[in-house]
Amino acid sequence: MRIRVGLVGLGDAWQQRHAPALRALADRFEVRAVCEPVGLRARPLVDEFHAATVAGFQALVQREDVEAVMVLAPDWFGALPILAACDAGKAVYCGAGLQFTPEEAKRIRHRVEETGVAFMAEFARRQAPATLRLKELIATRLGPTQLVFCHQRLGVDGQINHGDMTRPRDPVRCELVELVDWCCYVVDREPVGVTGLVHRREGDAAGEDYQMLSLHFADGGHPGAGPVAQISCGRYIPTGWREAVTFRPLAALQVSCQNGIAFVDLPSTLVWFDEAGRHQESLDSERPVGEQLLAQFHRAVTSLVRRKCDMEDACRALIIVEEARRSFFEGRRIAL
Repeated sequence: MRIRVGLVGLGDAWQQRHAPALRALADRFEVRAVCEPVGLRARPLVDEFHAATVAGFQALVQREDVEAVMVLAPDWFGALPILAACDAGKAVYCGAGLQFTPEEAKRIRHRVEETGVAFMAEFARRQAPATLRLKELIATRLGPTQLVFCHQRLGVDGQINHGDMTRPRDPVRCELVELVDWCCYVVDREPVGVTGLVHRREGDAAGEDYQMLSLHFADGGHPGAGPVAQISCGRYIPTGWREAVTFRPLAALQVSCQNGIAFVDLPSTLVWFDEAGRHQESLDSERPVGEQLLAQFHRAVTSLVRRKCDMEDACRALIIVEEARRSFFEGRRIAL
């Protein structure tokens, strides 16, 4: 069964993830329309997929030949295309990053539950081959997680501009939300508390360039015995300093388990150690992440069983990041 989709924005991952996945899954998806504020970006897509260009997302979601909406860029309109798609009874694939406030996320969750449409958030790190293999090792060889270290280093960024319409973009916050979800997925326990730290550039009251949080997970009744995840993201290196941004990056994820330790570099490199020594796995032959995500979305749309976890997990990650900020400003650990 082919699902006829409309695209809202193309986003930074279009060329690397979404376009190749739609080509590979042409037997499951048919692109019928696209709403892209920058017309030149949409022209190659229109030529290749024979899709119609639409002036606004409201017109796109109302089209009778669109059964599902893929929101691939946040731009200035935020949660509005998702809410409009829900009102029109169209399935939603959110691939624009979780750049919502907790209030917007709760509103989306309520609208999804109210309308009963299929909704899927793009948690790309979850579906990376290295992550899936790590989960297998935790279950079979490495044992339960104890400590998780996760750090992302970005270049200095500003905001997205489309003519006279701008929507402030906080890349650090956006990355933190996805990193929090990633760590919760790996640990596979409920977080119970968070402690946060925010750093500002000297002389710039609004220039936050680093955020860190410690996430505490359920401990089974023994204080201090549960897993802890240390998650941080910074944009303290100017974007123009390309060599500095890429110099000696830390492993994307380091996991200390009961029986060993693992280092993950996305999307497909995993190095792990146990009593037998070092093991290195390269998983380049696995199916690309974009194809796996869209295949899951196809199942979500065509299945009679609704996916309820995505919005719950997205709301959880957004709330955790907000509570980490509150922890810093109030100087105390926040219970979740």
